[in-house]
Amino acid sequence: MTRGRSEQEEEPHGLAVKAELDDYYEQEINHGRLYPNLDDLVNKGLLEKGELDKRTNVYTVTQRGLREIEARREWESQYLEDVNAPATS
Repeated sequence: MTRGRSEQEEEPHGLAVKAELDDYYEQEINHGRLYPNLDDLVNKGLLEKGELDKRTNVYTVTQRGLREIEARREWESQYLEDVNAPATS
């Protein structure tokens, strides 16, 4: 799901996603919220859920998920351009 990962981490499993979110938000993410949210993303077609072994699922971003990410970045960049534009009088 993220760039710059080793081949082993190319398809992150739930605990790896949790660890990354814990670091990003600088607080522990609750398992009871993480996995239902990952399942929602799977159900919406934004992630694919696979099985690494009988206990570990892996998640990959789908083509639709990548398109949604790109659309979000484009939407954000419109507003960033407005903020960074010189003020006119």
